[in-house]
Amino acid sequence: MPDIRAARNTVRVLRYFASRGGPVRASTLARDLGLPRSSAYQLLAVLMDEGFLVHYPQDRAYGLSTLLSDIGASSLRTTRLGRLAQPLLERLVAEAGLPVVAHLSVLSGADVMYVARVQGFRAPTTVSAIGVRLPSHLTATGRAMLAKLPVAQVRALYPHRDDLITRHSVGPRTLAELDGILAQSRSLGWAREDGEITPEYGSVGAAVLDHNTYPIAAAGITFRSVGEIDLPRLGAAVSATADTLTSRLQGRSD
Repeated sequence: MPDIRAARNTVRVLRYFASRGGPVRASTLARDLGLPRSSAYQLLAVLMDEGFLVHYPQDRAYGLSTLLSDIGASSLRTTRLGRLAQPLLERLVAEAGLPVVAHLSVLSGADVMYVARVQGFRAPTTVSAIGVRLPSHLTATGRAMLAKLPVAQVRALYPHRDDLITRHSVGPRTLAELDGILAQSRSLGWAREDGEITPEYGSVGAAVLDHNTYPIAAAGITFRSVGEIDLPRLGAAVSATADTLTSRLQGRSD
């Protein structure tokens, strides 16, 4: 295994802080870990800049921020969501009436990240593997979640309002165009995309809400956009799945 000293020292510093009950001075850290003081200060500066450490100026000391625990809690939350959604996605695939891939995604900044997936018989091969990230404004599940966010939050996610990225040269290019798509999604109660992620494939999705009516996730299905596709029926199906998951998350009966 290659010994990348800077990376190894970074891990040592994080473990050291995790084992301490309070803030630690840089000189103490350097002494205990056998690091040159200059290297210790450089590591501390980088970890502070990345949000892993906080500085206590009165004590001239450093300590862990909440970022590590937040990352762990987020990972645990998405794992639980995926497990809770899995049987609902399996039922959605069985009831869809055509070959589909069902998935659950969460927002991660301006992207969606897929956390659960069920592929039906003869379903299309899609890019929505678990862990994959895609631009939320191009996906049905992403649009479903964006439509449930406050307008100000959507604006904050897209500071470059007239230069939205696209795939295959299709999809909204400006925030104004995205606003129109999100308005339609609110009106329908579910969102759609057609060929904006993969040509000849379409998707529909609906948001899953937590106790504060925040879009914590979205359920969706992807299918080949050929022949007659009853989008309202599929939209109603994903909405029912999302509503059931919302009820379970909020402790209500289905």
